Amino acid sequence: MKQELEIYIHIPFCVQKCAYCDFLSGPAGREEQEAYVRALRREISTASKMAEEYEVSTVFLGGGTPSILPPEAVDGILRTVRESFSLSPNAEITMELNPGTDGKEKMEAYRKAGINRLSIGLQSANDQELHTLGRIHTWQDFRNTYEAARKAGFANINIDLMSAIPGQTLKSYEKTLERVCSLCPEHISAYSLILEEGTLFWDWYEKTDHPKDHPPLPDEETERQMYERTKEILHGYGYERYEISNYAKKGKECRHNIGYWRRIPYLGFGVGAASLFEEQRWSNLRDRKKYVEIWSENEPKEALLLTREEVQKLSGREAQEETMFLGLRMMEGVSEAEFAARFHHTVEEIYGDEIRELEQEHLIQRKQGRIALTDHGIDVSNYVMACFLKEEEEEI
Repeated sequence: MKQELEIYIHIPFCVQKCAYCDFLSGPAGREEQEAYVRALRREISTASKMAEEYEVSTVFLGGGTPSILPPEAVDGILRTVRESFSLSPNAEITMELNPGTDGKEKMEAYRKAGINRLSIGLQSANDQELHTLGRIHTWQDFRNTYEAARKAGFANINIDLMSAIPGQTLKSYEKTLERVCSLCPEHISAYSLILEEGTLFWDWYEKTDHPKDHPPLPDEETERQMYERTKEILHGYGYERYEISNYAKKGKECRHNIGYWRRIPYLGFGVGAASLFEEQRWSNLRDRKKYVEIWSENEPKEALLLTREEVQKLSGREAQEETMFLGLRMMEGVSEAEFAARFHHTVEEIYGDEIRELEQEHLIQRKQGRIALTDHGIDVSNYVMACFLKEEEEEI
């Protein structure tokens, strides 16, 4: 029986950079996009030789904005995946898209290419908030995109939402939640804005002493209320929270992201993409031009090596840490039986002191053979997860 493998494919193009975005993405002309896709397909084909004993269960096209590519380019990428890897018959194949970069014909072409799940970047149902974020679409544009996706036959759709946007109020955020829930998407990802260095928002609110020239950020209490209302409103519409920031109708959880949190092996393709394979992590270089040059000027095996950066062989301790702090992101938590089977030591042997202390603080709970965050633990999840980071010499 083949082992499970996931694939992530990075498309680093977008119409314009959003004010909050620090992702590896930016505008590019058609010629540059075509050269990148050629390099990407060559990388996918070459890397497949290392995964002949694996079956791909999920594929995720992220960005950037993958839907900025013409449908034939998306089809070509996925055709290369099918030709190069053993793809599960029921594989989840997701593509991110943004309103304003799609259309009815594109939607139908994506379905024919094998896409069976969409992740639409809405962020807000308020046009003024969208303008502040630097988004190129309106609420009506999103509605048109969503309706086109449904008409094309997509029955598994995620919508990305953001809270703590500059100028956002609790009332406007609640309205966004209500509007989105009324459309009945299968999945909702709800994140709070983080000011990242190198973004326009960072310049507005962190580099200047006078951010009053820009819409104010919600205060800490309002942000807290937004967090609570997310849980309440989504639960009222039948969405189950299965990860700190992700909610889904029953059976519609994102299999690809669950794989990340369970440390299923994955290969990342494209500029800046990360991989976890046979307890080794690496990232591809972040220079788009250099990435294309390497794959156009070198033999495939050499290009594969030249593309990789930050290669790290994980120790047993590091794998244990990742199992805990990634697994605890999920509401079901970490399976004690799976931990013991993987590491040949029980969770108690490795983390007994930490678990007892966190239980006493009512931050984690043990139930039916699993260790999971409590409601209060979710609120301070970064603290809880940091407790499972040990010194190297403590490894068993």
